[in-house]
Amino acid sequence: MRIVVDSHTHTISSGHAYSTIQEIAREAAGRGIEVVAITDHGPSMIGAPCPVHFGNLRVVPEDIYGVRILKGIEANIIKFDGTIDLQENYLRRLDFVMASFHDLCIEPGSVEENTQAMISAIKNPLVDAIAHPGNPQFQVDIDMVVDAAKEFGKVLEINNHSFTVRTGSEKNCMEFAVKCKEKGVRVVCGSDAHISFDVGNFQRVKELFSKVNMPEELILSTSKDAFLKHIEGKRK
Repeated sequence: MRIVVDSHTHTISSGHAYSTIQEIAREAAGRGIEVVAITDHGPSMIGAPCPVHFGNLRVVPEDIYGVRILKGIEANIIKFDGTIDLQENYLRRLDFVMASFHDLCIEPGSVEENTQAMISAIKNPLVDAIAHPGNPQFQVDIDMVVDAAKEFGKVLEINNHSFTVRTGSEKNCMEFAVKCKEKGVRVVCGSDAHISFDVGNFQRVKELFSKVNMPEELILSTSKDAFLKHIEGKRK
């Protein structure tokens, strides 16, 4: 399996990452990655950029070193009603919007609260994907989340970084992959790179896909054209 889209990377603008957009693009080009989404953390994260940063991403070239650069965000879910931490006028300027939980931005709730928040974020027409939904710190009802993703045409991420930094994620990620396979819900792959050397690192994701025999047609990150068609269709 060849994954050519890395839909989750962080630059120095996130405050706790260590590479520039150019460094990420250069590393991606050397690894055969065709599309990279720059998804720095939303403003509620400690050290993250202010909203104007995301509004000005339009100055970034569409292609760097032959790699398609998507201007994006990993927005933080900050309320259990699914509210995220960037205003609509800025979200509309972005190519790719992910939403996710971080305990620095919201205290983990009950399974019911976490599930409702994630589903509400999925319903947001400006949200394209949910990042690391398998984080056990914010346990959700996986069946309900996958059903919502299918209903609203959203994608769920299998996050390579989760296997090392979010203890206990493997079981949930496995269940998400199995349920997405059963229900025909597409997934994306994110390295969640916080330094350029991790861009395109999908070793653990590939191992999981192999275990569950994940159909390649459900892995949106294996095709540049399919990935871009999907997000452009959502924007329209």
